[in-house]
Amino acid sequence: MKSKFLILSLMLAGAASIASAQEDKERYDSESWKDNFFVSVGVGMQATANPDTKFGKSVSPLINVSVGKLINPVWGVRGQIYGWQAKQKTAYPFLTTDEVSRKENYVGLNADAMVNLTNLFLGYKPDRLFELNFFAGPSVNIVKNYSDWALTEHTVATPVQGGTEYRTEYTAAPVNHDLRWLVGASLGLGAKFNINKYWAIDVEARGQITPAILGAYSSGRTDGYLHITAGATYTFGGKKFVPRGSSQAEKDAMNEEINRYREELAQAQTDLADTKNALETAQQVVPETKEVVKEIEVAGPRAFFFRIGSAQLTDQDKVNIQMAAKVMKANPEKKYRIAGYADKATGSSATNQRLTEQRAQAVYDALVAEGVSKDQLEIVANGGTDNMFGKDSLNRVVVMEKL
Repeated sequence: MKSKFLILSLMLAGAASIASAQEDKERYDSESWKDNFFVSVGVGMQATANPDTKFGKSVSPLINVSVGKLINPVWGVRGQIYGWQAKQKTAYPFLTTDEVSRKENYVGLNADAMVNLTNLFLGYKPDRLFELNFFAGPSVNIVKNYSDWALTEHTVATPVQGGTEYRTEYTAAPVNHDLRWLVGASLGLGAKFNINKYWAIDVEARGQITPAILGAYSSGRTDGYLHITAGATYTFGGKKFVPRGSSQAEKDAMNEEINRYREELAQAQTDLADTKNALETAQQVVPETKEVVKEIEVAGPRAFFFRIGSAQLTDQDKVNIQMAAKVMKANPEKKYRIAGYADKATGSSATNQRLTEQRAQAVYDALVAEGVSKDQLEIVANGGTDNMFGKDSLNRVVVMEKL
């Protein structure tokens, strides 16, 4: 039991130090929940250690298959099924006899939290060849083993000088060959050699503490195991990460929006120059003139994009809102609809409805803070919708248009 507390304490301490090591590096996320799923296969060996045997006398084959997801370049999770055979050479419980081989076939399950130490401390690089990973989590071994010994008493007669000597001896036989679920914990390190964004070669070493797989064949209640495997990982669709708070599609859309505003501003400046010229001409012909004011309204709807699961405005969006607010305040009789949308391919209906409400409210509050009258604004939350702009990620948007 003490060994279990020790390994869990080490796991928690490692997680705390890893969390404190982050920051001031640019953060990245998966653009979609469908991205960065992977499957791994590894083969190697397992060695067992307990009070009755040593690593060198307990080596057996091992195979594992893992399925997991990279949440971002630093953090990931995976589930792993592994096993084959646990083996040891031991004299227990026949302590006066020579060592004999004991073995049990078993299967195990690991649930791992994964930390990419290279990306954590050096920052993410898409073309990095080598990465070092730390992983830890609970495990369970499923095995059918003997849990106890039955002792049979019998009397042995030995001829001695002057008569016969009688002594009692015991014969032990294993009993209760039952299926058991043995819960433990493990941690380890993995080296990953990236061939491309799809394939990687893996080498891993894992230490594990668990109740004895060999059951009654060991005097200890807890076994230690060392797993060493080599294999390969395939990431479906290749690794895909984008800077947190934006995607390439959102950047492209924002650039298009800014370029459109630039064109409209240039046209407005041209119109203003024409108006000034007309005013100067009128002043030359007519002794008394009146000031001519021409209101220029920027046409077309505006779009404010959000990162996945967020209703927080970016700095680019705030600039967009300031430009829009100037036009809206100059035209107080105009009314505008603020419509929130979410990506239907991501999240539940309830989550998407809540996100669209929060996103539309964020734009509304920002416009009011810039001095726009509440009477000019109307909020609509449309929940998750089908693809509107060519990519699912562009549905995480608030569209503002004139009524």
